[in-house]
This record gives sequence, C-alpha cells and structure tokens, in this order.
Amino acid sequence: MKALAFLAMANPAGGSDAGSDASARAIAAARTGDLVAFETLMRQHERLVLVTALRLLGNMEDAKDASQEVFLRLYRNLGKVGASGNFPAWLYRVTVNVCYDMGRKRTASIPVEDAPDLAAPGADPHQSAAGTERQRVLHMSLRMLSAKERAALVLRDLEGLSTGEVAQALGSSEATVRSQISQARVKVKDFVERYFRRRI
Repeated sequence: MKALAFLAMANPAGGSDAGSDASARAIAAARTGDLVAFETLMRQHERLVLVTALRLLGNMEDAKDASQEVFLRLYRNLGKVGASGNFPAWLYRVTVNVCYDMGRKRTASIPVEDAPDLAAPGADPHQSAAGTERQRVLHMSLRMLSAKERAALVLRDLEGLSTGEVAQALGSSEATVRSQISQARVKVKDFVERYFRRRI
C-alpha cells in the first residue's frame, strides 16, 4: 500500500474556513476586546487545532492542553495576528511550536488509539473497524518520525497544506520541507508495509 494512499484513507484532510472573511471579521472584532467574537474564532478553529495537536502529540490529554495554550497565545497576540496577514499559517505555526514544547517535557497519557472519535457526525458505522485500524497504524507510524518530519507530514498530507504553506507555518524553506516530507513518507511507507506483512 502506498504511503500517500494510506494517509489519505486514514485521515483525509478536512477543509477549514480559516482564511475566510468570517475569520477576518472575528479577528478584527476580537482585537477590539469583543469576547463573543473571540469565542466565535475559537469555535471556527478548535477542531483544526485539536486534530493537528493530536496527530503531533499522539494522545488526547496533551492535545487538549496544547489547544488551550494555542488559544491563550492567540488571545495574547491578536494584534500580531492581524498584522501577519496569514492567520492559518500563524495558527499552524503556534500549534506546532506548542506541541514541540510539550513533546520535550510531557509524559505519556491517553494513547491516540484510545481517544474519542473525531470523525464527522454520521460517519458510516460499517467502515468503523477498518477505519480504526488505519488510524491506529497511522499514529504508530507517526511516532516513528522525528518531530520535524512529523510536523511537515501532518501539515502537508493530513491537513492538506501546500508545501509553501507548510514552510511558512514551520518557519522553514520549501526545500527543507520537501526533504522532510519525502523522508517521512518513506518511513511511513516502510512501517505500513512491514505492519501489514506481519498481519498476513
């Protein structure tokens, strides 16, 4: 099974309205002290932040803590966010940085395979068993990667960002990101193939 196909099957990238006019309006209103606008902004992006953090950290408890820290940093830096001109890249960059920080000092808690299902409501129950195994294998393979490879792969292949957007979010060059993604895909492919060979 090809790594990209496996990644797409396990976790298709979800769309986000992060760059929409609604987000821009909410940011502008929140910057004036409108707490309702800030809560709206959080609701618009909480799933994106939580899922990204879960994929990077590997357990739900840490992902929730990371999400809280991301939105705390957002609240403290609303002025800078407006000036940056690219809210999605800022949000991904902060999420990755918070996860890096937590990854250096965290202890293991709830494994990602035991986390509550984050799938969209109304998902086909007949596909849940296969989907659960794909999720488990995906997260096992992500644990084999370095933090930088994991971040690049998660943002590019699971979150659906372009290479340029990933580079911007990670504060890196596109060449470096392409190299990290390439190495990560090879490692994931090798892990997945070894896993399913053992199951035969």
